[in-house]
Amino acid sequence: MLQSIIFAVVAIAALGFAAFQFSKVYANIQLGKPEEITGPTSARWKNMILVAFGQKKMFKRPIPAILHLMLYVAFVFTQIELIEIFIDGIFGAHRWFLGPLGGMYNFIISTIEVLSVLAFIATVIFLVRRNLLFIPRLRKPEMQGWPTLDANLILIFELILLACIFTMNGTDVVLQDLDPDHYKATNFAVSGVIAPYIFGGMEASTLHVLERVGWWGHIIMVFVFLNYLPKSKHLHILLAFPNTFFARLKEKGEMINMPAIMYEVKSMMDIEDPNMPEMDPDAELPEFGANDIFDMSQIDLLGAYSCTECGRCTDVCPANITGKKLSPRKIVQNLRDRTEEVRTKIDSGDAEYAANKEEPVSADNFEDGRSLWDYITREEVHACTTCNACVEACPVLINPLEMILKLRRHEILTEAAGPQDWLPLFNSIENQQRAWSVGTSRTAWAEEA
Repeated sequence: MLQSIIFAVVAIAALGFAAFQFSKVYANIQLGKPEEITGPTSARWKNMILVAFGQKKMFKRPIPAILHLMLYVAFVFTQIELIEIFIDGIFGAHRWFLGPLGGMYNFIISTIEVLSVLAFIATVIFLVRRNLLFIPRLRKPEMQGWPTLDANLILIFELILLACIFTMNGTDVVLQDLDPDHYKATNFAVSGVIAPYIFGGMEASTLHVLERVGWWGHIIMVFVFLNYLPKSKHLHILLAFPNTFFARLKEKGEMINMPAIMYEVKSMMDIEDPNMPEMDPDAELPEFGANDIFDMSQIDLLGAYSCTECGRCTDVCPANITGKKLSPRKIVQNLRDRTEEVRTKIDSGDAEYAANKEEPVSADNFEDGRSLWDYITREEVHACTTCNACVEACPVLINPLEMILKLRRHEILTEAAGPQDWLPLFNSIENQQRAWSVGTSRTAWAEEA
């Protein structure tokens, strides 16, 4: 009874705090602008099933894909044993599924154990690969510090979790001979073989303690993992599903249109459009693009929180390959970092961050004098070739290009700024409706042609 009470208290506290943290992630994504979701829902389900659940895009690189698959499948199957731990913890039972499932129970746990061995191998390889081998995309400047520590921590958590599973199952196997009334006979594929070599000969009291250490260690690591996720890049384990579902379905290379600009250009070029609203010469000029998270789409912010930081986008970026500062992964990371900064300042309630000092600080009343440009340099944004290689490479359908384009649009259309060698082009398009500034009028050129 005491163990059931302790388990219930720990579980409620861990799940409650995790729910609180996930609600903050949801609130952070809501800081962005709503974006109309277009396209057939069936295509969205297909994306989610193939890309998020089926890991389709991972298999463009077979070796890391297979290692990742080992971890992923083991993670999915281990949830069965986790459910049993919950039932055992609440009702004070021991291997509750063994009775109803009979022989099938041995098959399920044996499958989990085999997958766990594969996951252990994959985890060790990932640790070696990340820390001892020089993989360029894992050593980029934006991966220094917390991103590398974060990646290592989650792999260490995984090893501890696996050690707890085999300690729990292995001691259980040996205890079945010493205390058959409590520990019912099983036939596990891995523990049944190795447990006698590791735990055989130990006192029953020691085995009981180790079995409980494995059991509690397993569930506590799950709670730690669950509460760590909202702060980690491994949040993609959950957010990859909504991110692939809500990913834009438009063709790659098709930029999101800006009606205000389109109608302005049509008006300048005398192109009639029945849908064109009547121009108000006294209307205040709108802001174009985005220089902060509030002008980014909620889909962009969801993408930022879904990023795996794998670096495949940066690895194929022609600007980055040729030594320029642009790293699409860093753009996505910076978007998340700025969102976290804004949320922290809003939650502080400090009037210093209120745009209107007479109202409390909130998402609608926020001004801290900073923007995404405090994270991202203009040199990075200017280096983008808009080739879409980063979009194509992303294993969870994040679109870094859309974020870059919004920053560019704000700089050029709202700030009327930009690289000096670009400005003659923009001026020529605006004043002469053509890319090259030449003396003759466009009409004269057209008539001559």
